[in-house]
Amino acid sequence: MDDGCGDGMADGTGTGGAGTAGPPDPAGPYAEDPWRNYFLILLDRIPTPIAVCHADGDVLIANPAMAAQWGAAPGQLRGRNLLDLFRPRAKEQVHRIAEALRLGHRSRYPVEVHWQSAADGSEREGELTVDPVGDPSLRPPVLLALLRVRDTPPPPTPRGTASPVEARILALAAAGATTAAIGTAMGLTVDGVNYHLTRLARRWRVQGRTALVAKAYVLGVLAPDSWPPAPA
Repeated sequence: MDDGCGDGMADGTGTGGAGTAGPPDPAGPYAEDPWRNYFLILLDRIPTPIAVCHADGDVLIANPAMAAQWGAAPGQLRGRNLLDLFRPRAKEQVHRIAEALRLGHRSRYPVEVHWQSAADGSEREGELTVDPVGDPSLRPPVLLALLRVRDTPPPPTPRGTASPVEARILALAAAGATTAAIGTAMGLTVDGVNYHLTRLARRWRVQGRTALVAKAYVLGVLAPDSWPPAPA
């Protein structure tokens, strides 16, 4: 694969070596029908992002899961280079793989990569593992690349939504004020206070004033370190 410094993973054009006409079939040992069709069907159904590429990183074939990382259809990846999207954390890894392939070593080579998600533009991290596959006499060999996407941290717990009036009512309720006292402090009628409390209880799916105040603290509507209670 080309790391942007003019070096690929291995010397050569990735066409199967001298004396081989045309590019190697990405189905490898399953290139003969009907095995080729079975290979392609299986590749499409595997949820792991997978691509078969030349030793310089140019894609021969990719499954839908890999194409999704690029925001493209599988057929649109042919001829693209894996390192157009996946940036190695350490370029030395690419150089070591290139040297190993040049020497004919056939092993599994992991590369720590990061890239920008085509779905939401977020920065993603993972491990791109490449395995030389196909005819052992091919120099350099064709590579099978599998991407293991690292799980992104879960989003922070959403803070509860409450209007300034609702937050102030909750603060007074947390301090033990009666409905009438809350109404006096807020300039509301008793029915007005109950209206706001009922709406909050339905929105947060809790019953009773105690549970409502507790949920307000959990959701961050009320400041956890303030007394008397106050909106966050």
